Amino acid sequence: MKKYEHKTQYYETDQMGIIHHSNYIRWFEEARIDMLEQLELGYAEMEASGIMIPVLGVSCEYKKMTRFGETVEISAKLTSFTGLRLTIEYEVLEKQSGELRCVGETRHCFVDQEGKPLNLKKKFPNIYDLLLDAL
Repeated sequence: MKKYEHKTQYYETDQMGIIHHSNYIRWFEEARIDMLEQLELGYAEMEASGIMIPVLGVSCEYKKMTRFGETVEISAKLTSFTGLRLTIEYEVLEKQSGELRCVGETRHCFVDQEGKPLNLKKKFPNIYDLLLDAL
């Protein structure tokens, strides 16, 4: 799977010129959307089909500061999938040096438009199979 690239922006920095910690969570979302698009499971199409993927939890561990103007590569990897829930792990590396800047994880579930749990294996077996193959 191709890594997602993000060029850091000035507005993402704090007063010290360092990327504010909250932006890493946004980058996780960007990388997650990119990963799903690479699997041909775009959010827009899934939501149009009635599949919602809310975040249940996020963890993020900062290893080294990222600064304005650097480009980071974010790998998103599906590490757990039950048909009802999934977990994605992230690794943020500075592109030029390859230095590890951050690792994290997001946990999600599948619900319908009313917020009720959605079993992909029963309702959307093609999507279930695609995600299972991505493990």
